[in-house]
Amino acid sequence: MSNLKGRLAIVTGGARGQGEAEARLFASKGAAVIIADVLADEGRTLAQALQDDGFEARFVHLDVTDPASWAGVVALATEWKGRIDILVNNAGIINRSTVATTGLEAWERVLKVNLTGAFLGIQAVTDRMAESGGGSIINISSNSGFSGHYDPAYTASKWGLRGLTRSAAMELVSKNIRVNAVCPGLVVTGLNASSPHLKPMIEMTPMKRSGKPEEIAELVLFLASDASSFITGEDFVIDGGFTAGAAYRRVASETGIFET
Repeated sequence: MSNLKGRLAIVTGGARGQGEAEARLFASKGAAVIIADVLADEGRTLAQALQDDGFEARFVHLDVTDPASWAGVVALATEWKGRIDILVNNAGIINRSTVATTGLEAWERVLKVNLTGAFLGIQAVTDRMAESGGGSIINISSNSGFSGHYDPAYTASKWGLRGLTRSAAMELVSKNIRVNAVCPGLVVTGLNASSPHLKPMIEMTPMKRSGKPEEIAELVLFLASDASSFITGEDFVIDGGFTAGAAYRRVASETGIFET
């Protein structure tokens, strides 16, 4: 049921990291994939690599905050395959500053990319997706969308994505369009491999490791495919047990209730 043959998928922020893993997995399952990103060199290289492997892939420059840029992606999908079946709103940025130190421009930039970008994407693809018979939209939120991460702009955007997901799911269900959110925990990529917060986060995570981009991609594939045909408007946390009770688990360990 994870066969995506004959479908077209758009992955924003698809040039590297989690987006790249999603694009590669979708292509391997038969989807025609549009890799949409501001990172032109990486995006074109990935698209070419997938084509060299016999898969269908195109790169398109996308600024998720610009409605005209979104119109260009929809135009490419329409010209290429005449349909849109899957949208993964994966593009996102982080600010790494506190309430006290976050400037207004930085605050607005994070929300514009992470939250408004997904909103514009949903708006852009809805008509074509409905004309294609329906489809699946997956918003990449975060387990920070369930807690108070020290970066307020990032946290607010990820909480907001959960609300957007539920509102869009209720509105679009009559068009046979499902909308869900994936909420990863710590995933190590080239972007954060040297970050000082990795070690304590891994120590706190019950599974004692970070997630892999490929593991997140498998959950996204499930939500994109017919295997999840009765699921819409939901949040899926994938974080090695961190949100489920990492703090309580540490307390239990340190007070001798059980050994870890």
